[in-house]
Amino acid sequence: MEGDSTTINITETPKERKGKAPLLAAPPASKPVAPKAPKGGYKRCLAIFDVVLRLAGIAAALGAAIAMGSTDQTLPFFTQFFQFKAQFDDLPAFTFFVIANAITAAYLALTIPISIVCIVRPHLVAPRVILIFLDTVMVALTTAAAGGAASIVYLAHNGNSDANWPAICQQFNDFCQEISGAVVASFLAVVVLMFLIVLSAFAL
Repeated sequence: MEGDSTTINITETPKERKGKAPLLAAPPASKPVAPKAPKGGYKRCLAIFDVVLRLAGIAAALGAAIAMGSTDQTLPFFTQFFQFKAQFDDLPAFTFFVIANAITAAYLALTIPISIVCIVRPHLVAPRVILIFLDTVMVALTTAAAGGAASIVYLAHNGNSDANWPAICQQFNDFCQEISGAVVASFLAVVVLMFLIVLSAFAL
C-alpha cells in the first residue's frame, strides 16, 4: 500500500559491541615518573667518608708515633754508677714502630688531595686504583710495626720464664702503659686503612 513504510531495526549483538572501541575514549592515565637520582651521588658520599677516615687515620698513626717516641721512665732508685731507665729506642722494634707510624701518618696526609679529587670527579677510576694499591702497602707496613711492638709489650707485661726474661712492667709501670696505648692506637690506624681499601673497592 502507498504510504506504508517498512523499517528494519538492526540491533548489535553483545559480541559485536564488545569488540568496538569508543570513539571518544579517555586516554590512559600516565604513571608518574620518579625523578632520577644524580649519577655518582653514592660515589661522592664514599669519597667524603674516605676523607674523614683518612683524617682519623692520621690522628691514630701520629698519636701512636708521638706516644711511643716520647716514652721513657727513670726509676727513682739509682746510684752514681747504676741508673735504671727505659726508653723506646732501647729496642729496635719500638724504633721501627715510630718510623712506620710516622710514615703512615704522612702518607695519609699526602693522599687527602687525591680523595678530594674523587669528591669532585667521582667517576674517575685511576685515583681509586692508586689509593687501593698504596693503602694496601701501608696496611702491611703498619701491621708489621704494630705486631712487632705488641710482642715486646707482651714480654714486658708477662716476661718469659723459659728465656729468663723477667717482666719489667711492675717496675716501669708508666713506661708500659704508654707503649701499650701506642700499640692500640697503631692497630686503630690499621683498621682505618682496611676500611679505606673497602671503600675504594666499593667506589670502583
